[in-house]
Amino acid sequence: LNCIDMDGQCNGFDHSLMKAVSDAVSIPVIASSGAGNEQHFTDVFTATNVQAALAAGMFHRKEVEIDAVKKHMMSNGIPSRT
Repeated sequence: LNCIDMDGQCNGFDHSLMKAVSDAVSIPVIASSGAGNEQHFTDVFTATNVQAALAAGMFHRKEVEIDAVKKHMMSNGIPSRT
C-alpha cells in the first residue's frame, strides 16, 4: 500500500492509512513510502496490522543498512526474514 504523500519524505509510514486498510481487508498489506530510519519499521508494525513493510530510497542512498533495520526490529520483538 503506497501512500504517495509520504513517498520520499523519510518521516515514517502513514499509520492511519495503513491501519485503516489493514483492518478493513483480509489480504496481506505491505506498507510502502515514508521510511527513513530503523524506528519507522518498528513503529508501523506496532501501530498497524500490516504484514510487511518496504523501503527503497534509504537503502539505495546508503543512509540505513538493511541489517540495521533487522537488528532494530529484532531488539523490539518484531521478527524479520534472515
